[in-house]
Amino acid sequence: MKFALCNEMFEGRPTAEVCSIAKRLGYDGIEIAPFTLSASAKDISGTRRKETRQIIADSGLETVGLHWLFAGPKGLHMTTNDDKIWGRTRDYLSCLLDLCSDLGGKVLVLGSPKQRSLVTGQTLQGAIQRASDLLSSVLDKAKDLGLTICLEPLSPVETDFINTVAQGMELVRQINHPNLKIHLDIKAMCSEPTPVPDIIRSVKAEDVGHFHVNDTNLYGPGMGDVDYGPIAEAIRDIGWDKWLSVEVFKYDPDPETIARKSIEYLRSYFP
Repeated sequence: MKFALCNEMFEGRPTAEVCSIAKRLGYDGIEIAPFTLSASAKDISGTRRKETRQIIADSGLETVGLHWLFAGPKGLHMTTNDDKIWGRTRDYLSCLLDLCSDLGGKVLVLGSPKQRSLVTGQTLQGAIQRASDLLSSVLDKAKDLGLTICLEPLSPVETDFINTVAQGMELVRQINHPNLKIHLDIKAMCSEPTPVPDIIRSVKAEDVGHFHVNDTNLYGPGMGDVDYGPIAEAIRDIGWDKWLSVEVFKYDPDPETIARKSIEYLRSYFP
């Protein structure tokens, strides 16, 4: 098992500093939120991309990939009925594929709840069709670049589109492309009525593109009430042995403390 750290928790600190901390604490990789590099991926120059990739490599880390794909710029939405906005979102996802490849990443986690929720007057089936068309339009490019788009189910508090792993797998199977997989996130799975270990066992390792670890209190694993013992057992049962990536949403007392406590806890289950 390899462990990664999502970079946005360090809130604007230089990439070299973040990578140095992650490596010192024992992480194997770094996961990038594009908005930490620029408000728009289109504005990240080729030189900046090469420099960032080199900084990560020089730190002894791997670039895992990207997440928070549509958090910026404004005006993106993947299920909208507005063809202009939909087309802009499709083109931006294509741009993010290039960015991920340029940085040396392999996965793109498609969460971005507000940019996929149903718009006024839209049916669920209509939203599913729009999302399917958008993803299908870029998946061959993802394959050519050796990238995987990972569809992330999120809680009903965050969005009304794809709230369970079962719903996510329905869309993944409908699109049926080798470079689209399900993304698992502990916090999100905790919002389902089914126990998290059972959700994990409902899929196969080859169905899973990436895995975020955290807690329902928005801190890191081991920092809340979620018991990772049964979760770790389920992860081993399905044979997932790639990345566990720490993604948190509260940064106090400080990011380094959270990162340290998280990896110490994870290593107690995955030595």
